[in-house]
Amino acid sequence: MKRMYVVVLSLLFLMPFTSYAFSGEGCGGDCLQCHKLEKKDAEDILKKLAPTGAVTDVKRSPIGGLWQVDVEVNGQRGVFYVDFAKKNIVLGQRIQIIPVADVGKPAPEKKIDFSKLPLKEAIVLGPKKAEKKVAVFTDPDCPYCRKLHDEMKQLLSKRKDVAFYIFLRPLPMHKEAYKKSQAVLCEKSLTLLDDAFSGKSLPEPKCSGAQVDKNNALADSLEFGGTPTLVRFDGGVLPGYLPADQLSVWIDNKKEAPAKNAPKE
Repeated sequence: MKRMYVVVLSLLFLMPFTSYAFSGEGCGGDCLQCHKLEKKDAEDILKKLAPTGAVTDVKRSPIGGLWQVDVEVNGQRGVFYVDFAKKNIVLGQRIQIIPVADVGKPAPEKKIDFSKLPLKEAIVLGPKKAEKKVAVFTDPDCPYCRKLHDEMKQLLSKRKDVAFYIFLRPLPMHKEAYKKSQAVLCEKSLTLLDDAFSGKSLPEPKCSGAQVDKNNALADSLEFGGTPTLVRFDGGVLPGYLPADQLSVWIDNKKEAPAKNAPKE
């Protein structure tokens, strides 16, 4: 069984789940005899998460005891999960399914063609002539993106050979993130970028959301479902947040720096 990553809508895991939902016991061993999630039930939940969203499918998830609800919000696809007891939902950037035999083994690093990234459309944080370039797909309302933004600035205070190319990629569950991203990208302003990640109010956008839409389409084409996601100059991909010292090691491509994959947006 290969690793499979499933994109979902937000950050938290709400626990505990009822134990019988995972056991397969009762109902003659067929959970679906007792547990159902109708589309209307899923739509009622989604209205509380994202009122403008639409449920596109409800199905049994790859993980026992959970329903998978596929949704579309503002043209972006996402997923959330509901336990069979319909008492809890699972939100988060991704669920990572790993065979037990592979637990503890380092996952192979995903690679893309860095040269195909439209760096001219990004906001540059750091010296533009820096030798080592890193693309960052990030969301101003994602908590771990905010932490990463601070860590990147710390790293840049110590290194002049690194530049971060910021692609603002607002996730659909963050209702204000699209407008914030739009305001920043209209001006391509580092000041507004910092203000966005520090939670300050931003001015009204002075242009259309075309660049935001292009960033989202680019992230989707690369199968970057969540934020933050970083791409190193050699094409290596890092999903998640790292503190400045570990981020520095990852940028230098030293294998002793494991990714600290904290919960992500």
